[in-house]
Amino acid sequence: MHEMALCEELVQAIQAEAGSQGFSRVHAVWLEVGALAAVECDAMRFNFDIITKGTLAEDARLDIMEVDGTAWCMPCATAVKLRRFGDPCPRCEGYQLRVLDGKQIKIRQLEVT
Repeated sequence: MHEMALCEELVQAIQAEAGSQGFSRVHAVWLEVGALAAVECDAMRFNFDIITKGTLAEDARLDIMEVDGTAWCMPCATAVKLRRFGDPCPRCEGYQLRVLDGKQIKIRQLEVT
């Protein structure tokens, strides 16, 4: 379950930002997760509650915004949406795809005091 490790890295990033920005409490975290990032969002929420215990983000709300995966289909010469890696092009059923978007995990916003 790599979501626990991702949550640990998330808390480390938040703590580093707290050190540079001078906040002491996190009330909410908005996280952007791409459909091709291989992240189980429910597991991420579960682990976030566990990992944040005793930190400045304890009891913070985690809002996850899921971003579609997109890829360039070479035979179709167009961008197509993908739900997960390994899926074929929804138009031509081909596998000659180059991922354009959807692999990211980004902190979009923090609500802090």
